[in-house]
Amino acid sequence: MRLRDIGGIIIVDFIDMKTPDHRRQISMAMEEFMQSDRAKHSVLPLSKFGLLQITRQRLRPEINISTGETCPSCHGSGKIRSSQLLIEDIEKHVKYLKSNLNAKLVLHVHPIVKSHLTKGLLFNSIHHKWKKKYGAFNILEDEGFEFLQYRFFDESTGEEIKIDG
Repeated sequence: MRLRDIGGIIIVDFIDMKTPDHRRQISMAMEEFMQSDRAKHSVLPLSKFGLLQITRQRLRPEINISTGETCPSCHGSGKIRSSQLLIEDIEKHVKYLKSNLNAKLVLHVHPIVKSHLTKGLLFNSIHHKWKKKYGAFNILEDEGFEFLQYRFFDESTGEEIKIDG
């Protein structure tokens, strides 16, 4: 019997092993066979039910390759900010920029966020409501953005408009 990369408890069942002499012979034979094993081990005598127990140390580490990456949006927590809070932040910035700057705004967002802002019937989308409230501006999707990332640009110069907070 060869025990390759097996560690822990190994149980061998010897059915109908009633003679005490035979039990001793089995235990001694197993001890003898296990002497050449490099792994740390112990062989216990047969139980009254005919079970031989071998404990054995695992020599090589378990092969377990981790192929995961930490999510750039939630940083491994499994949670991100509510989309409603994101929409409120964007609206707050649109309101501020439209009232304080004389620039044509272009909002760059993740494609899913753009879809959320422009979904629905043409006149029922969040984007359309904001246009009526604050004036016209464009929304462009940027696949390189993280889900919660957004930036404003001046349409005429192409320069990013920095926003605080």
